[in-house]
Amino acid sequence: VQLQASGGGLVQAGGSLRLSCEASGRTFSNYDVGWFRQAPGKEREFVAAIRWSGGSRYYADSVKGRFTISRDNAENTVYLQMNSLKPEDTAVYSCAVRLGYSGARTDTNQYGYWGQGTLVTVSS
Repeated sequence: VQLQASGGGLVQAGGSLRLSCEASGRTFSNYDVGWFRQAPGKEREFVAAIRWSGGSRYYADSVKGRFTISRDNAENTVYLQMNSLKPEDTAVYSCAVRLGYSGARTDTNQYGYWGQGTLVTVSS
């Protein structure tokens, strides 16, 4: 599976962006998928995750109520709708499929097939 994140850009605080994570090479409809972000000088952190069926969704406390994760398995794409953006949301956002279940869904080590990220910059 190859993943490609897109949709990033420069936006003012309070604005919105919609990120896409498109898979190719193999369908990923059987996989749980996560979004993560990495700000300059910081470690990669969990943002949101969605079960393979789309039936369950999980969010970091910092984005709960502002971000929405969704997926369209027919299109092999997972989305991250980001509203009410804040300067502290500035980061490179990446998606990955969950390959391991021995640890927490927030643990980057549970994920693989990381796609190239997309930069989100929120100005104040």
